[in-house]
Amino acid sequence: MAEGTPEEEYTVEGVTRRLDQFLSETQGELTRSRLKRSIQEGHVQVNGSIQKKAGTKIKAGDIVTLQLPEPEPMEAIAQDIPITVLYEDKDLIVINKAPGMVVHPAPGHPNGTLVNALLHHCPDLAGVGGVLRPGIVHRLDKDTSGVLVVAKTDAAHKSLTAQLAERTMTRMYLAMVMGSRLDGSGSFETLYGRAPNDRFRYSSKVREGKKAVTHWEILARGAICSLVRVRLQTG
Repeated sequence: MAEGTPEEEYTVEGVTRRLDQFLSETQGELTRSRLKRSIQEGHVQVNGSIQKKAGTKIKAGDIVTLQLPEPEPMEAIAQDIPITVLYEDKDLIVINKAPGMVVHPAPGHPNGTLVNALLHHCPDLAGVGGVLRPGIVHRLDKDTSGVLVVAKTDAAHKSLTAQLAERTMTRMYLAMVMGSRLDGSGSFETLYGRAPNDRFRYSSKVREGKKAVTHWEILARGAICSLVRVRLQTG
């Protein structure tokens, strides 16, 4: 394997299971997605042979060797952009994202994003969870304001990602909805995916995609609009 961090060697015990599952159990500081990427990039050996499939079955007595590469150079640059910090400790930072701010660099928005601001505010953030999205575990649309929780360590990133995946983290929004035809409460269940005519946008007008479930509750009604509390069950 290529040079990088010191090699870590483990002897498999117990029942047969997937390689990425085993590494996730032994590497408490790293997210499963990062471990899977490390496997696919050839940084993991089983009994001296490189394995590039995360689903490779390993059994008791197998020797698993992991050598992570040195962190990739950060492509996003630190920029002194004002941000509103609601809370911060050694593991995470909570931001009140302003409307009009893009969360992370993307085509058409190479800088001036929340990530650029965070890299200036938290110099040690580089390398946590990814090159272009360090620490980011969830996002808000450009024109949406709201609270974002950002991980400052791999352990925090893994924990927050797991909470989102297991849906133990509650995400609530307040929205103004034109009209007053909604019932007092209810749920929407739709599919969403890349918009057919614009790959940079997502749309619910797709035949195949990921399931999105949203629950709502009317808080107040007006003549032309309603104040609605929205809870996301999925992304």
